[in-house]
Amino acid sequence: MFAKSDYSGTREEQYSLLIGQVEALIHDEPNRIANLANAAALLGQFLTDVNWVGFYVVDTLKEKKELVLGPFQGLPACVRIPFGKGVCGTSAERRETVLVPDVHAFPGHIACDAASQSEIVIPIVAGDELIGVLDIDSPRLNRFDHIDQAYLEQFVQKLAAVM
Repeated sequence: MFAKSDYSGTREEQYSLLIGQVEALIHDEPNRIANLANAAALLGQFLTDVNWVGFYVVDTLKEKKELVLGPFQGLPACVRIPFGKGVCGTSAERRETVLVPDVHAFPGHIACDAASQSEIVIPIVAGDELIGVLDIDSPRLNRFDHIDQAYLEQFVQKLAAVM
């Protein structure tokens, strides 16, 4: 494994290497929890200027649609998020990436860590099934951009392919 600081290529080259790393980690491993845990650890090691990275998964045991906390790196977090609430719930409900340059400007933002300033959430969809979301927070405003979005969406697609 590597840290982002160990590689001096372009951001695109760094993300390509990250995607190769996650493919190697999840190859031939069918367990979702193991794959999500390794993916969270890998992202936590790779990404700079982030204070939380992890997954919320769809709780299939509840009648109402909500996400429940999954593997993550960072401070303790909110355990349950209803669909349509906060950045994660909005991403899950819409099944689309939500990139938020300033979380304080996002209506209904759920603050699990007061240090968070910006956020990106990518839905994990396998076939027609929503599995959950990848949630990444940063203590810096405008931390995430279209390059992060494009490569993190590819990262999530690799995870979805084994779920």
